Amino acid sequence: MTSARTKKKQPFEPGLVPPPGALLEWRDSQHYDRWQDRPCVLCDKPTPMRSHAGEPVHKACAEDWIATNPAEARLGRFASDTQPKSTQRATHA
Repeated sequence: MTSARTKKKQPFEPGLVPPPGALLEWRDSQHYDRWQDRPCVLCDKPTPMRSHAGEPVHKACAEDWIATNPAEARLGRFASDTQPKSTQRATHA
């Protein structure tokens, strides 16, 4: 039985891979698993954070991995969230 209040989940697609040394933009709540910490795929310490593919990973670990693996990072293992087409407020004259 489905409820009228059931919210359809939006697609969770990665955006651009930041250049080495830049920060990932992970603002979407789907990056956070509030129910379970799992071992980070890079450092093995527990984390509630998830990549776009659902891999448990600390954001800082992913950023360090991008910096040390720039060629492989271009394949998109860790990427920023997609951004709206316009993030600036419209200014009307």
